[in-house]
Amino acid sequence: MPSSQPFVPACYTKYKVLLRDATRVQACLLFWCAALLVPVAVAQSQDAKLPEISARELVRETVAQEVAASNDTSIKHMFRSRKQTARGTQTRLYVETNDAMAGMLVAVNDQPLSAEQRQAEDGHLAWLMNNPEQIRKKHAREKEDAARSLQIVKALPDAFRYQYDGVEMGDAEQGRPGEQLLRLKFTPNPSYSPPTHVEQVLQGMQGTLLIDPSAHRLALIDGTLFRDVSFGWGILGHLDHGGHFQVRQADLGDGCWGMTGMSLKITGKILMFKSISMISDETFSDFHRVPSNLPFAKGVELLRSEQQKLAHLGKLEPQPAQKMP
Repeated sequence: MPSSQPFVPACYTKYKVLLRDATRVQACLLFWCAALLVPVAVAQSQDAKLPEISARELVRETVAQEVAASNDTSIKHMFRSRKQTARGTQTRLYVETNDAMAGMLVAVNDQPLSAEQRQAEDGHLAWLMNNPEQIRKKHAREKEDAARSLQIVKALPDAFRYQYDGVEMGDAEQGRPGEQLLRLKFTPNPSYSPPTHVEQVLQGMQGTLLIDPSAHRLALIDGTLFRDVSFGWGILGHLDHGGHFQVRQADLGDGCWGMTGMSLKITGKILMFKSISMISDETFSDFHRVPSNLPFAKGVELLRSEQQKLAHLGKLEPQPAQKMP
């Protein structure tokens, strides 16, 4: 039974910022985590009325909305990222521009940058602004990354079997505050045949996702690898069973949805001999609109202005430690 709700275009926060420091092979591993979009404030109710459509059809309609939103680049944001790994934390500012995503490191281990670190960061941004060809290459990589992300998103309806598992309430980090989210359990669909090696990892994953049924948007995906999974038909490597990821998405308060957090705990091998370990917890916050027609250089100016404002307000001082996944 198809939904009668009209499609409402919405913006879509890019996930390519997560790949800034990844190698190309590691980036491929991150795509299926980041692109799958997205535990929630507990307010559960097993007796809530569930939709008349099947869980799989709800996922299909929601994925269609996510894909449509990904094509809307008319609305741009600036936001802050705080990423915690075993080596410490890094805080960055990002802004979406017409040319590419611009980013600036503003704190390390919750301490403002030293004069030397600020100089290095300014130097890198100045180098980019003075090299249009590098910006074009950066933009091309980001488009390629986004295309791979959508490849995974589009596979969701067919790659898994779904069943309704109750409801939870949304909040500022997942869904919309006070709005009901439907919880679905998913397990691999044994009849699914991955069309490329990108989707192969889905065959070893199970978990939970949360969907806002009225907005048809994904609010959470929490997935675990229940067995070792090869990618590239075992030639490129494998991921160890027990790997876990969680991605959260929410309404940013202006009608747009964006990723508000991602936790990864993934280990394995690349090319059968090089060990990989991706363990991190990243949050995204302080989203606010910027001009829709924003050149890269103007975006860098906004980053510098925001950095100075945050430093003046003392918002780059130490923050409470986050619990690693």
